[in-house]
Amino acid sequence: MNSWIEVLGQWKQGIAYPRWAAMSHYAYGEARFLFYPPASWVLGAILGAVMPWKAAPGAYVCIALTLAGCSMFVLARRWLERRDAIFAAAFYAANPYHILIVYWRSAFAELLAAALLPLLLLLVLRLEEKGVRPVIWLAAVMGAVWLTNAPSAVMATYSLALLIITTSILRRAPRVLWRGAVTFALGLALAAFYVLPAAYEQRWVNITEVTSSGLRPRDNFLFAIVADSEHNIFNRLVSIVAISEVLALAACILGSWFWRKTRRDAFHLLLVWAVASALLPFSITVTLWDHLPQLRFVQLPWRWLLCMNVAVAIFVTLGLSRWWLRFVLCLAMLLVLGYGWHCIQAPWWEIAGDITEMRNDQQSGKGYEGVDEYVPAGADPYEIDRSAPQVAYEGAGLAKIQVQEWTAESRSFRADVNRPGRLVLRLFNYPAWQVTLNGKPVTAETRDVTGQMAIPVQAGLNDVQVVFGRTWDRRVGGIISLITLAVIAAGLALSRTREPTIAEVRSSS
Repeated sequence: MNSWIEVLGQWKQGIAYPRWAAMSHYAYGEARFLFYPPASWVLGAILGAVMPWKAAPGAYVCIALTLAGCSMFVLARRWLERRDAIFAAAFYAANPYHILIVYWRSAFAELLAAALLPLLLLLVLRLEEKGVRPVIWLAAVMGAVWLTNAPSAVMATYSLALLIITTSILRRAPRVLWRGAVTFALGLALAAFYVLPAAYEQRWVNITEVTSSGLRPRDNFLFAIVADSEHNIFNRLVSIVAISEVLALAACILGSWFWRKTRRDAFHLLLVWAVASALLPFSITVTLWDHLPQLRFVQLPWRWLLCMNVAVAIFVTLGLSRWWLRFVLCLAMLLVLGYGWHCIQAPWWEIAGDITEMRNDQQSGKGYEGVDEYVPAGADPYEIDRSAPQVAYEGAGLAKIQVQEWTAESRSFRADVNRPGRLVLRLFNYPAWQVTLNGKPVTAETRDVTGQMAIPVQAGLNDVQVVFGRTWDRRVGGIISLITLAVIAAGLALSRTREPTIAEVRSSS
């Protein structure tokens, strides 16, 4: 929510696409919006612009779960009757893991990504069809996942590879492999304006904190025990939820076994995806987590429940054809959550007063606590002075400082000093910041320990401007995304013109 509030504030400053979270780390800032995909914080900021902030999280959750249910309905309707497809959609939207996200984790971006996963499977099933449309739409889904949640994008990428390889084997269709490769490349290119800067500028931040102790995959396997008691309590809760879902999945797969005779390819695709997603949260897969590229950035192995639940919703609907059995299963799942609620860890959430305090802290310039992994490399956010002024003179003389502008991506001020020294800003020094002193570009220094920006000045009047510049990786990423979008639009337009009209079909017949 702090991100949502800040994004809306930057929009009001005229910054259409924020990059620097100026209010984080108590107004020292961080490059959060460069590394955190934009879909969730854009949606959150839009909701905050049209309704009270205290209502925004609830509205966000309703939108995310509704979209998840709709996408599952589209997938399920491919095989099921309307009533059964509605049940599958409702079960998927309100499955136990989603409820865990809503009431315990507040992982808003991950929840939004759940709306895209059923479409991933649906479009893989259509990948063998003639024409470019299946490729284009699947690429659009992959691009959307990358712009929604990075760990979910890694899972979706591995899921796509698994589903495509399985489809190619089942249908004896090697062309599916290269179409899948094109899909992956197009999807990544669509999201290049986010992906390229996030990949390139990792070297400028403490990105290794993403996989620090407590966040490593081996610390978060089901029922894993570490030195942190609070971590162990939540891990026990999510482990019980995961086991209950895996057991329900196994039972319903057996109950829907007859379905494979009529829908062999779909059954085996769902089965392979379900089994892989169900196994990865267990410690027996530690070798995969240690060696598969980028898989460790998923951090929490039980996040694979997000993918597994696509198969769970379908298999539960197929395996339990009687409505009373479905009711019993839903009740059992609610009892599992209720047990976790009362016996392991109760959920918590912010009240209206807390949200008002968040907004006030940003409007007053106080800021909020940031995230360690997005702090510029070498800076220690735990050593900063929260009461420091925006600009301070460090030297043996005297200085008169006048701040002229202090916005998220532009700061300008004037310092009249009688001896050489340094101007130390309440700002972490990040390589994208560009500094001009009396109209000439200068290189800012970095203060030891705190990582603050320090600008050497000479005696006299010093006009300083600090601007968050547009680096080459952001320019190239944006160009790649625009070109890819144009290519996809042209492909869709050409595919429509090539489709025969009804009159042409009749005349040819």
